[in-house]
Amino acid sequence: MAQLLLKEKPIATIQGVLFDKDGTLSHSEPNLVDLATGRIDQAVQRFHGGHLNVNEVSQLKKLLSAAYGVNSRGIHPGGTIAVASRNQNLISTATVFCLLGESWPQALALADEIFAAVDALKNQAPSAEGKSALLPGVRSLLQSLRSKGVICAVISNDTSAGIESFLDQNNLHDSISEIWSAEHQPAKPNPEAVKALCNLIGLAPAQCALIGDADSDLKMARQAGIGISLGFMAGWNQPPTLTAHQHLIHHWNELSVRADTKITHNLSSP
Repeated sequence: MAQLLLKEKPIATIQGVLFDKDGTLSHSEPNLVDLATGRIDQAVQRFHGGHLNVNEVSQLKKLLSAAYGVNSRGIHPGGTIAVASRNQNLISTATVFCLLGESWPQALALADEIFAAVDALKNQAPSAEGKSALLPGVRSLLQSLRSKGVICAVISNDTSAGIESFLDQNNLHDSISEIWSAEHQPAKPNPEAVKALCNLIGLAPAQCALIGDADSDLKMARQAGIGISLGFMAGWNQPPTLTAHQHLIHHWNELSVRADTKITHNLSSP
């Protein structure tokens, strides 16, 4: 067991930490802006066969940008591109097409075609592109948690392949014991997802902290019986609006961990 400290003040005794990925561990905003922009560009090329006038193009871009949460400052932390799964983003895209007159079957088929086209273009890009960098302070915190025997896991609405790629790119497999993706059932924000991930790492939810950048993460944590829920504020150009946290983190260097001195003392006593 270890003590979790925020600005050097103890806030909890824990054995595990569950981390969100995008906007919490990962500086995902540039990649997500590119992803949203790619999907919007493909929609303009393919919607109604690409035969759109200037006003129609403007309306399509406006609606898709709003659906994804893209604006002049980057990505809205609560937008679908930031917090929702790929399938949920596909449905929101198809919904926009319906608003513009497509039938639901046609809208779904077109959204799927657009997502596949963007994926194909990404796969043709140089390998250096698409890499999600760690946010400042993440690596040292994960190393510190590991050194104190704290088990760390990732719970995300990214795909399993996306999470594994992120861990590979940043050499985090030694620090992250398990993952729970959008493909696992149930997926977040179902609190049963938290319980299932805790079961994978051999801990009760009450023995763990959960750290995320969205109220959906933090509400899920509380409903699952997580010991302490912390909101992370520094992963986006626009700070998220959080209300369901117990504590807020504004930079990873505010959080630290130390051995639980009470436990250590008890173990060393005759």
